[in-house]
Formats: sequence, C-alpha cells, structure tokens
Amino acid sequence: MKCPICKKGNLVPSFLEGLFRAHTCDDCGGNWLLIEDYVAWKERHPEHAFVQEDAFEADDSKQALICPMTGTLMHKYKISNSSDHRLDYSPSVGGVLLDKGEWQYLKEQKLAGSLNKIFTAEWQRSLREQNAEMTFADIYRERFGDESYEKIKEIRAWLNDHPRRADLRAYLLAEDPYSVNR
Repeated sequence: MKCPICKKGNLVPSFLEGLFRAHTCDDCGGNWLLIEDYVAWKERHPEHAFVQEDAFEADDSKQALICPMTGTLMHKYKISNSSDHRLDYSPSVGGVLLDKGEWQYLKEQKLAGSLNKIFTAEWQRSLREQNAEMTFADIYRERFGDESYEKIKEIRAWLNDHPRRADLRAYLLAEDPYSVNR
C-alpha cells in the first residue's frame, strides 16, 4: 500500500510499539492501523499503561487524505478542545492513519488508551458541548468582567443547591419584593 501522507513511501506491515498490528510508512514514519486490531489487543491487555516518551514532534496533515485500502476520502476527527490536532479515520474499513509522532502525542494527552472512543458520536458531541461551554464562558467573562463573572457563578451554584431556590429566584426577580403590588 502506498502512504497517503507522504505519497512516496510504502506502508509495510509492522507492530505499533511492538504491541498491535499496524503498517508503517518506510519514508515518513506514519502509521496505518485498524481499530479492530487495536481493540482486540486492548481487550487482551486491559492493564497496559501507555508510557509517554520524552521528546517528540507530532506532524498533523491538514489536507484531506485518501484511505490506503479503499481509495475514499478519510474523515478528520477532533481529538480534544485543547488541541487543533485531528486524526484521519476511514469509516468504511475502521482504519486510522497516524502522522509521524501522533501516537506519541496521543500518549502525552493520555488518549492512547481511548483511541477507539475518539471516533464515536458521543466523544465528538462531548467536544462540541465543551466548546460551546467555553465559548459562552468567554462571552460572559468579556461582558461581566472576570471578578463579576466569578462572583455570579458562585451565587448561581449556591442558588441552584438551595432547597428554597424557587422562592429566592422570585425574590430576586421581583421589582419590589416588599410591595404587595406585583
């Protein structure tokens, strides 16, 4: 198989870190692996802890890549909200194409043990929800100022946990809570 990352090398059979089957590019060092091989290995070795390496450089191909098995476009999946890194996944065969250093990057991010989860709808939905939450927090922080935003978050948490929260909200929202006229 030709490497879709560098388009020069060949993907030769190997084992990723000697653990599970993969194909490694003999030119750029990228890796092609099937999620089913990763999951099968993980099920046989549930106690395995992936060890982070000292120094590495992770590439991240920005262009669309072609699945080396089917010739179809691969999908890019976001890894986390703290990173712009995206993984290339072929849903038709369940294959992942890792650029050179991406496996080490996943280990650094403590995601190597969750590789198969990154491609699930739940993982991606969670990232979108976290991103929306961070966006709203930024908007509120800008609108209220840091000190006021932190204070209102404390008040909100206290109010939501209070057993008489409905009465407290009514008091806060009343134009004049001491008047008999509404």
